[in-house]
Amino acid sequence: MDLTRPELIGTPDESERSTDGASPTPYSATVDDADVVDQFRRLAPALLDCATVAEVLDRVLDAVTRVVPVAAMASVTMRDDAGRYYTPVSTGGPAEEIDVVQYRSGRGPCVDAAREDGPASAVSDDLRREERWPELAGTAVGHGFLSVAAVELLPDARPPRLPGALNVYASEPQAFGRADLDRLTILAGYASLALATTDAISAAELKQAHLQTAIETRDVIGQAKGILMARRGLDADQAFDLLRRTSQDINVKLARLARTVAERPQDIDSL
Repeated sequence: MDLTRPELIGTPDESERSTDGASPTPYSATVDDADVVDQFRRLAPALLDCATVAEVLDRVLDAVTRVVPVAAMASVTMRDDAGRYYTPVSTGGPAEEIDVVQYRSGRGPCVDAAREDGPASAVSDDLRREERWPELAGTAVGHGFLSVAAVELLPDARPPRLPGALNVYASEPQAFGRADLDRLTILAGYASLALATTDAISAAELKQAHLQTAIETRDVIGQAKGILMARRGLDADQAFDLLRRTSQDINVKLARLARTVAERPQDIDSL
């Protein structure tokens, strides 16, 4: 099986397209205003049909890839009842790792946008030259991401009324223009309204579901790495890098690719 041919893995839907790598893989170079209006028109009833926070957030991240195609990776920052930051959903790749660096240091656009007294949005056009958030800059640039933007997710009417943030990363400097930020702000507003009217699962339940998904993803990637190490004579870092690069090349999520390798180890010789 040639894993550089995505049709052999299955065509991913929009929410499964890979954003794991350092190079952006926009689905279109531009998106015109008519397309954006149509996306938002369809998004509003879809969000209101969601029964849980998890469903709302999944649809929001799917919409990000459609209305801001330059975004190579996206995530959502939320806060639990004690005010602690966490990332319940992301499009994959190192998004959560980069978010967590901000949570631990207490600074970065995700944190700033999600503070009660913070700005409505926070942007860095070139993380290689970013002095406000050195911890974030070092980690993001190390993964090949040079631009970041975050916009506030407004709190609902129920206490403790803690805001969150919608975060996007891109591999090019100065990636996010004014129109992109406007679209993200509108999208965050849609999401905030939907979250306020959702029969939401608790933050603890959402975190538990996220943890379970993370454990399952880690396990399947570990299996795929082990198979590549045994068959190709690679060490652990080389095996992971091969998975990551192939994921970028064929525009398939890393976890999906790893699952294919784990389920069909006899067919990986052409990887």
